[in-house]
Amino acid sequence: MNRIVEKNRKAARRKAHIRKRVSGTSERPRMTVFRSNLHMYVQVIDDTVGKTLVSASTVEAELKGLKNCVADAAKLGETVGKRMLEKNITTVVFDRNGYIYHGIVKAIADGARSAGVKF
Repeated sequence: MNRIVEKNRKAARRKAHIRKRVSGTSERPRMTVFRSNLHMYVQVIDDTVGKTLVSASTVEAELKGLKNCVADAAKLGETVGKRMLEKNITTVVFDRNGYIYHGIVKAIADGARSAGVKF
């Protein structure tokens, strides 16, 4: 039990370390990634008003077939990138949410870049 508590404490500390430096504005909102064992979630947030501007996840009906893998993470990134461009959001600050910038997290960022979003 102590191992699990320690693991969660370290993850929360990594996340807080990133969040004290990364903040989204209306001109440049924060794009954050969350991944679980089954699903991936991406949100674009304006922290000045505390609102989610755009979101995409593998729970949605149109993205339901995507699995939690690198290839499908790139498709999720492209989808959120297209949704951001529809709302005239061209530049964002990337929040990796404590995860290592590798694999799924990197694929989501690269997919959004391929859609035309700048980081």
